[in-house]
Amino acid sequence: MTHLVLSNISKQFAGSTAVQDFNLEVKKGEFVSFLGPSGCGKTTTLRMIAGFEVPTTGKVILDDVEITDKAPNQRNVGMVFQAYALFPNMTVAQNIGFGMRIHREPESAIKERVTEMLALIHLEQKGNSYPAELSGGQQQRVALARALANRPQVLLLDEPLSALDAKIRVSLRAEIRSIQRKLGITAIYVTHDQEEALSISDRIVVMSQGQMEQVGTPFEIYNFPQTAFVAGFVGTLNTTDAEVIDPVKKLIKIEGVRVETADDLDGRQKGDKIKIAIRPERLHFASEGKRGNEFDCRIENITFLGSVVRILVAVGNTKFNMDTFNNPFLELPKIGAKDQVTCSREAVLVLKN
Repeated sequence: MTHLVLSNISKQFAGSTAVQDFNLEVKKGEFVSFLGPSGCGKTTTLRMIAGFEVPTTGKVILDDVEITDKAPNQRNVGMVFQAYALFPNMTVAQNIGFGMRIHREPESAIKERVTEMLALIHLEQKGNSYPAELSGGQQQRVALARALANRPQVLLLDEPLSALDAKIRVSLRAEIRSIQRKLGITAIYVTHDQEEALSISDRIVVMSQGQMEQVGTPFEIYNFPQTAFVAGFVGTLNTTDAEVIDPVKKLIKIEGVRVETADDLDGRQKGDKIKIAIRPERLHFASEGKRGNEFDCRIENITFLGSVVRILVAVGNTKFNMDTFNNPFLELPKIGAKDQVTCSREAVLVLKN
């Protein structure tokens, strides 16, 4: 069931386009992340859903009701900000119940809901504490509880974890996802962190320069990037130029090596220049026994990354990163040695642009 619709949304500021031709349908209970670099328009889009910005063109529809021109307090959405935005002179319980008091709900209902929210975020003993007495992670959980207290139709989260250290970010993002699933609430999450988006989203909207580059599940975004931007922004990826040999047989040429791809080459002609991508983990040494496309190479560098060992190989003038899992018995080649690497036809992705 479609819950939130953004139809032909665009936003301009003083002649500059921040968001252009944004179209998205979000199902009820879905967790969707807007992913992209700073300035790509993801927060502006979120603010248009919240009502803090009015679209230059397009419509925002929530539960079949157009809310494009409604003020923030006239649309039932909850917002979690990057900077917590808690009232320092209020206790945790007062912060959580603030929105309900604004709506003049009975004190008994407020007390019951605050108790429920404190249990949800596992801060039952902190109701009488003040924000300054809490850690950053605890403050953000309070901000989340405050946003949820009014039972919003949509929960909006604007880079809520960027001010926290790495370990807390990992645990808190899992907690946010768990709470969202438990409540079944629709959530829109803004982040520039690809790992964050991949780990918690039902779908990801990758954005660049105000436009949607690709929309898909984390699996689709990572394994099947459609554009060079998505390929380069999400995960580590090898990209290089290639030439079409036979579009029907899906044959291309990379550094003079004949290569087969599983992707369609519809509309391509023999001799056309294209750009392809291969994930580092899809490359293997031929000695491992995995067959497919084969490349003669030279070992350029070896980098230890904890659980992964990254090997840089040169195929002609093109360099590829190849990732393999680390283990105490791993036998690595010597830098400068010549070897051969392989990849399957499915590993060779043809990018649209």
